Amino acid sequence: MRPLVGHGRVTERGGAVSAPAARRWAGGAVTFDRRSWVCDHAPLDWTSPSHLIVLTEAGGTGATEVRVDGGGPYAGRDAPGALSFVPAGVRRRGSYRRADLSYAALWIDPALGESLAGCAGLKAPQAFVNGEDPVIAALLTGLRDAVGDGGDPGAAYIEHMTALILLRLSALGGAPAPTDAGGGLSRRALARIVDHVEDHLDEDIALVDLAGLLDMPVDRFARRFRAAMGVAPYAYVLERRVRRAERLLGERRRSLAEIALACGFSSQSHFATAFRERTGRTPGAYRAEIAARS
Repeated sequence: MRPLVGHGRVTERGGAVSAPAARRWAGGAVTFDRRSWVCDHAPLDWTSPSHLIVLTEAGGTGATEVRVDGGGPYAGRDAPGALSFVPAGVRRRGSYRRADLSYAALWIDPALGESLAGCAGLKAPQAFVNGEDPVIAALLTGLRDAVGDGGDPGAAYIEHMTALILLRLSALGGAPAPTDAGGGLSRRALARIVDHVEDHLDEDIALVDLAGLLDMPVDRFARRFRAAMGVAPYAYVLERRVRRAERLLGERRRSLAEIALACGFSSQSHFATAFRERTGRTPGAYRAEIAARS
């Protein structure tokens, strides 16, 4: 159960671990991994240059003992829903006994937070082990579902999720939540964003690029866009991809794989999943309905 980011040692005795189901974005600044792990005993001594968030999805341990630099020791057990956080550069030492669990882990390079403008200077809380936070747990679960079956939610989704997690961690550490009394985007600003999205639907549209069009910090842009449109930017982009796909499905000369690429989906599987979630039908079934009506 060697972590994907950082350095140190893990000595496992007995059991097995599934192959990493790793995904990376933003040049490796965000790394996501999901595994199943069975082990009799695993001493660990590890340090990562990235923030680490771990969610126990199912199962647990017979005993977990962890000590992190700058914090007190933890002795207890992993259980479903348990959430742990270790800040970047903090050494983590301990051991896990009688582990039989599945978990999701997310590493975030602190430099990415600085590049998200509105998250610059946010203070992360001290490390905690096997705590609870339904907000971060829901975000990790959403990411797990978004990358299922090889799907790629896109750069805008990842940046938005990362900003939300960093803001939530900052709030857990006692920092005040950012405020913005600016309301929604102006009509001119909104039109510029809408036009850009339509012109680049076949590409990976990053949240930082949309905010950059208006020379606005990412978190402020995301709040103002949602205030104006009623949905988050990444959700709007995904909706526009599906709407374009509906139109292209009427063109029988195009294959489903070609339509997926033309609408900016990372794969035909990702296209099918997103389309079904928003229309209740697969792309193939939707195309068959169009053919039956013509």
